[in-house]
Amino acid sequence: MTYSDSLRYQIGVSLIPKIGPVLARRLIEFYGNPEGVFREKQPGLMKVPGFGAKLCGQLRKKEVLEQADREVEYIIKNNIRPVFLLDENYPGRLKQCEDAPVIFYLKGNANPERQKVLSIVGTRKASEYGKELCDKLIGGLAENHTDILIISGLAYGIDVCAHKAALKYQLDTVAVLGHGLSVVYPAAHKSIAEQICSQGALLTEFTSTEIPDAPNFVRRNRIIAGLADATVVVESGEKGGALITADIANSYNRDVFAFPGRVSDKYSAGCNRLIKANKAALIEDSGDLEYLMGWQEKQKPAATQKKMFVDLDDEEKKIMALLEESDELTIDKISVQCHLPVSRISWLLINLEFNGLVKCLPGKVYKKTV
Repeated sequence: MTYSDSLRYQIGVSLIPKIGPVLARRLIEFYGNPEGVFREKQPGLMKVPGFGAKLCGQLRKKEVLEQADREVEYIIKNNIRPVFLLDENYPGRLKQCEDAPVIFYLKGNANPERQKVLSIVGTRKASEYGKELCDKLIGGLAENHTDILIISGLAYGIDVCAHKAALKYQLDTVAVLGHGLSVVYPAAHKSIAEQICSQGALLTEFTSTEIPDAPNFVRRNRIIAGLADATVVVESGEKGGALITADIANSYNRDVFAFPGRVSDKYSAGCNRLIKANKAALIEDSGDLEYLMGWQEKQKPAATQKKMFVDLDDEEKKIMALLEESDELTIDKISVQCHLPVSRISWLLINLEFNGLVKCLPGKVYKKTV
């Protein structure tokens, strides 16, 4: 496998110290390609918003491109696929995220760009109940959607359960890592990682020398959320990475779902809080998720008898006014115009549909019925 010289610059942009993905992307967009970033002189670089003299010094460090050259050698030797921001095969969902990585690395066979992509996350201390929920969710989805891609983080608990269930039901799965591809963490999941490479892929934005480190796992959560149409939280305590991923998904205007639990269950507290705060829609099985995502061939029928008088709150009135103006709108457009997350809009639309006021069409498109 060979790559053009431009790869060293693509990797180099991501390695510049003290420059995160947002500024790195701004540099690439300003110059049109990563080569221009390294060839530009300081006066020109100073014109880039947010780029000062100190950062110019970071860019000039020769170690940056030297490390990039070593990474190119590792990529070629280990049959790893780099995917750069401007490549045609860069996932469209992820590219929409302002803080998406400018480059990431894939080991395996799966392409993370699919028509249906679902992220599944949860606590590392999953209960048997949580594991069973995860398995049944993926098994139910596999019956009707053999093309769906399951994303998770290869961690203990719900993450690895999601990967195992995807492998079990012959679905492709991608594990997003918080370290380079030279190691597998946790080491106990090495055999699962090998299976994932044959029926999916390992994905990371970190170079091969990057070791597992706590901040990296928080950072990778945005990729788990950004790659998917929706994120499902199976079990979570009051704090944890799953809740961070859910918050990021909401910030990306993506759907978030959660399984409810008993109020006394420690690892249902996070899910219950998401639902209570309207940050996640409640689901009980794969059928709920299919319906809310518009993945069913036949939608659940709306109420046959329309109510003559329905009390609507301000949010519902705004949705009805939008549908009055536009006749038909996708749930994403309704969400943007109402300035509300998709999970909240989903429940408002369900209430309106039950009251016979709106109708759900294929593709999560809604229209008025009266």
